[in-house]
Amino acid sequence: MSNRPRPHKSPRKVPDSRPRWTRRAWILVKRERFVIPNLITSLGLLLGCYSNGQFYRAAVMIEFAALCDGLDGLVARASHTASRFGVEYDSLSDVVAFGVAPAGLAYMWALRSLGRIGMVEAGFFVVCGALRLARFNVQTRVHGTHFVGLPIPGAAISVAGLFFLCHWFSLTSPRTLQTLAASMMPVLAGLMLSRVPYANFKRIRLRRWVREILAVLLTTALLLFFIPQLTLFAAAAVYLLSGPLWMLVRAVREVRSPVIQPRR
Repeated sequence: MSNRPRPHKSPRKVPDSRPRWTRRAWILVKRERFVIPNLITSLGLLLGCYSNGQFYRAAVMIEFAALCDGLDGLVARASHTASRFGVEYDSLSDVVAFGVAPAGLAYMWALRSLGRIGMVEAGFFVVCGALRLARFNVQTRVHGTHFVGLPIPGAAISVAGLFFLCHWFSLTSPRTLQTLAASMMPVLAGLMLSRVPYANFKRIRLRRWVREILAVLLTTALLLFFIPQLTLFAAAAVYLLSGPLWMLVRAVREVRSPVIQPRR
């Protein structure tokens, strides 16, 4: 009896019954899937570029750009196409869509009459946003359940939310608009460079909070349908205040927690 090993037979391939054009389209999608998140990022970049002109359109474009900013990361993680190139390209897009666009909106809408002071505040917002993005890129691998400092999309939707609030209540007094915008822009710029923690929704385990998330989404959708402007302002205000409140709660817990004395 021979001790030679039997030759291994490869499994018989089952012929693909799909049409030829379907197979080619699927191969193209698998090969070019890395482009899809970058296309969404490009859409957000273009929305920031097209936000010039009418103030209301600019605020709406900023909100849609924030939506694209969340979708591109979601698509990249779901399709396993996240890359260093995507992170850098996303940051460059964010400088325009969430730095230059909201600063231009605030300047042309409320800060223009302040002259050089308005130019300085708008420019300071853009610089702080770029610095915030640079710090984010350096700390990409060490992010946990929260961001360090206010993310620049949060600052941008806060500017758009302030515009929606004034538009809803028909606030057209130049002095009122100057006061609101001139007070808010430095605060947003400082929060972007601060160490205030803000929630990182990308790291939240959705399976543990399915019911709560669905309830929030349904409520937000209904409010957006009936009172969209106030809803957008309220959402931006809640996220803006969540960071300082979170820091305050943590500080109170640390003060109240008992200090364990070491044994002698």
